[in-house]
Amino acid sequence: MSQQVDSADLKMGPLEWVLCALLTCIVGVTFWQVISRYVIGTSLDWSEELARYLFVWLASLGAAYGFKTKSHFALRFAVDRLSPKNQKFVSAMVALAMTVFLVIFTWKAVEYTVEVSGQIGPGTNLSKAWPASSAAVGGALMLYYMLRSWLDDFRAIGLAASGDEEGA
Repeated sequence: MSQQVDSADLKMGPLEWVLCALLTCIVGVTFWQVISRYVIGTSLDWSEELARYLFVWLASLGAAYGFKTKSHFALRFAVDRLSPKNQKFVSAMVALAMTVFLVIFTWKAVEYTVEVSGQIGPGTNLSKAWPASSAAVGGALMLYYMLRSWLDDFRAIGLAASGDEEGA
């Protein structure tokens, strides 16, 4: 029996489009470098550096996408053995710890971006702030998706509690 795919599942938001564009650019730049080196016989001085910068952005935004879709790996074997009340408490503590970490991470990433803003990449002549800023943007997006998920969880708990009271 075939499964029907909901059209909402197929919609891509801005983050997904940017990830697709970055991956396409990495493939294009790398392919052009291979053609240039092995077919034309000359090596491009900018292509490896640009592909590396694009990959850094892809990794940072890909991590944010993992937060958005809640698809990061999690070890739950210990938490699953707890009572539902304690599971909610542990989830809240993990969310709090991740929020604190992401605030510090994003702050330090912004500091680093400012620190390297005067440096120029030798192949592309781009400021090194361009790849460095990917950590700040990725961190801010991860923080946003973490807080949004946390808020959704609290709303679900509140709705469940109000539903329990109505049924009593």
